[in-house]
Amino acid sequence: MSRERPGRGPAWHVDAEPAARYAAGTAAESDAWSVEKHVEACGTCAALVSSAARAVPETGPLLAGIRAAVLERVAAEGLPERAAEARGAVDSPAYAGGPEGPAYGNAGAAASTTASPRTTASPAARASTGESPAAHAAPTTNPPADAHASAAHTTAAGATGVSPRLSRAARVLWAAGPALRGAWAVALGVVVLGALGLSYGAGLGASVRPLLLVTAPVLPLAGVALSYGRHADPLYEVVTSTPSGGLRLLLVRGAAVLGVSVPALTLAGAALPPAAGGPGAAAWLLPGLALTLAALALGSFVGSRRGAAAVGGAWALFVVAPATVGGPAGAALMAGAAPYFSGPAVQSGWAAGALACALLLAARRRSFDHLETP
Repeated sequence: MSRERPGRGPAWHVDAEPAARYAAGTAAESDAWSVEKHVEACGTCAALVSSAARAVPETGPLLAGIRAAVLERVAAEGLPERAAEARGAVDSPAYAGGPEGPAYGNAGAAASTTASPRTTASPAARASTGESPAAHAAPTTNPPADAHASAAHTTAAGATGVSPRLSRAARVLWAAGPALRGAWAVALGVVVLGALGLSYGAGLGASVRPLLLVTAPVLPLAGVALSYGRHADPLYEVVTSTPSGGLRLLLVRGAAVLGVSVPALTLAGAALPPAAGGPGAAAWLLPGLALTLAALALGSFVGSRRGAAAVGGAWALFVVAPATVGGPAGAALMAGAAPYFSGPAVQSGWAAGALACALLLAARRRSFDHLETP
């Protein structure tokens, strides 16, 4: 990839070789991601990549067919002017493989400042809609005073009219995944506040600690299951096809879930009255991590939701059910749950299980590049 002098545009441009590798699907993941981000702002490189993609025997006819279908659809809807514009745009150097095509962002900006739907409408079109010629008169040279205020607000708040700080926070929340925006976050709050309320408000005291202890490991598991997959993300198919999708995005969203649930559940456990001889407030961390990684590793075979459901069911069957044999609360539940959390040997076993699941997940990372089966 070629470099460019500072202050003269992007620091690098796409050469013919990486463009050919990208078009053939043989580029490294990081290189493909860099190319996709770069061509969003560089029309010259976008034209080069477009030419390389059409040169691939499997891709060229497909793109030509899509172009023909789009032009035919536009013409069939009775929009000949737009069909001509689209045909001319696709035949322009930026699309025809010329190396000096205009930058898409600059071309779009220029078009938006020099034309509008009213100024481009033909007289026949205006007559057919019943609009008077006065409606299309040239604008005055002195815009209203409130136009300056509106422009200032747009400059300060962004093109969407939303404060940049609020817009950035909304993007971060959206990127964190569906779990933090949906019922899972509410369920986490209910568990934390419910444990504290039962302990101090209902007078149950230390008997609530074992309940939180056996519940805490499956909450991050549920959050990760709700963060990725066709059932959770309306743009799942689109995201999966990008270099930033797949396991990379799943791990980012999983980290966001853990970043919220781990402090909340650990602090809630620390705030509860201590139970004599019971595990500490952080004893659930390694079991929770092992369960989460196990669900991700199993999800590489059967999908995120099925994997999480299977691991959660196994936890209920082999841990929660035996722990509640002596009773569903109090000292009996603590005595039944303690063998699964207490002691260096038990914690080492959970750590080894987490490591094994992480290695399996790394070996199966490419499986997340494909769409889940329904």
